[in-house]
Amino acid sequence: MPSRDEAFRLAANFAASPQEEKSRELILALLENTPAPFSRDQFHPGHITCTALVLHPDGRRVLLVHHHRLHRWLLPGGHVEESDSTLAGAARREAVEETAVRIPPESAPELAGMDVHGIPAHKGEPFHLHHDLIFTVNAEAGDINCTEEAPQVAWCSVGQVDQYAIPASIVRAFIRVVLNR
Repeated sequence: MPSRDEAFRLAANFAASPQEEKSRELILALLENTPAPFSRDQFHPGHITCTALVLHPDGRRVLLVHHHRLHRWLLPGGHVEESDSTLAGAARREAVEETAVRIPPESAPELAGMDVHGIPAHKGEPFHLHHDLIFTVNAEAGDINCTEEAPQVAWCSVGQVDQYAIPASIVRAFIRVVLNR
């Protein structure tokens, strides 16, 4: 299981944009003031989730999944599991599980963004917040597959973000990563 210290260090040292600063503050407060920040059963004020901004080998496209429950295009990601050794590893695992994308083990994930957002009530879970850490990883190849969790997958360029109605937090992270390559 990743450590609270790892999450705190990542969030505290992240150069947040003005639009990300509130999410950064909320993530730091969650880490400082809650007993189980990675537990998917902690609904108040929420819990840490990890997302993968998977770059296509051409470095110009990002992997999207059509979320089966939220009915919108998002990055692959999800909850931190006991078996995850790092937060970036949780993001990597989720991307592979959801899309079968190949990510080389030596790929060095970097924190590319953060976003705190609401998750609607569903199957006995109340409305709660996901305190999301967005990590960049590089795909080894462009091969991807649909799964039960991700019935549609696609590679998206910066010029296509409006077509997919990508949330602003993802667009910020995507542009940050593409511009810094």
